[in-house]
Amino acid sequence: MPVMHFHVRWPDGSETRCYSPSLVVQDFLIPGQCYGLHDFLQRTREALGIASERVRAKYGFACSQAMDQLAEIEHIASRFAGSADAEVLVIAFD
Repeated sequence: MPVMHFHVRWPDGSETRCYSPSLVVQDFLIPGQCYGLHDFLQRTREALGIASERVRAKYGFACSQAMDQLAEIEHIASRFAGSADAEVLVIAFD
């Protein structure tokens, strides 16, 4: 399966390089686009869930790395949960 990474910038200016075991993330996120925190979380949950299921369909088990990445994203996002206008910028794919 083609692995990809997506880079995001959080509301505090910090950046994270995120992992996906599938290119499906391209269907949910657009480089250069800002997403409200809640919207970003919904999109990444769905994209990484689909990516993990694609691994299950091919190899017989879900992708623990995708679920670990989602847990990291949710942990970082929790720092900004109190800010109604928090946005996440998708910087790039690689």
